Amino acid sequence: MKVNNKWAPFILILVLGLLLFVIKRCQAKNEPAPKPKVTNNDRSKDPAANVNRDRGFDRRVSYLEYSKHAKCRMECRHISMAEVEDIMRNGNINYNKSDLQNGRCPRYALEGITKDNQRVRIIYAQCNEATTVVTVIDLETEFRCDCPGDDAKYKNKG
Repeated sequence: MKVNNKWAPFILILVLGLLLFVIKRCQAKNEPAPKPKVTNNDRSKDPAANVNRDRGFDRRVSYLEYSKHAKCRMECRHISMAEVEDIMRNGNINYNKSDLQNGRCPRYALEGITKDNQRVRIIYAQCNEATTVVTVIDLETEFRCDCPGDDAKYKNKG
């Protein structure tokens, strides 16, 4: 059978196209199916679980932890965990006292009034996995506290 030279380029392109199609189909069958997304933590049930913690302060208390220093200050200043959580949810961010460029985790200074009318500032360090209460400050009353780390940076100032 003799093929007309006029049709040879079209037939060649058609054969190459079919060959390419067959190769692509074979490659697609050899790729493993994508694994289903499995989450084993309770936070997946949280409707706000997909909040980007790198874009502003995350007010969810389910991620809240307390430093030893913060626990000591809370006890000294008579501020409860419930009050710390309330300030976290409803307090106003004082950006002048916040350190959003902190190398480890951004630190947010939130201010508000507790249930017993204390005007407080609470510093929260928001890292990827948790938000840690760093310290608790009463803005009106000077409490005498002897907490670990108090005034350590001023000991050699003379």
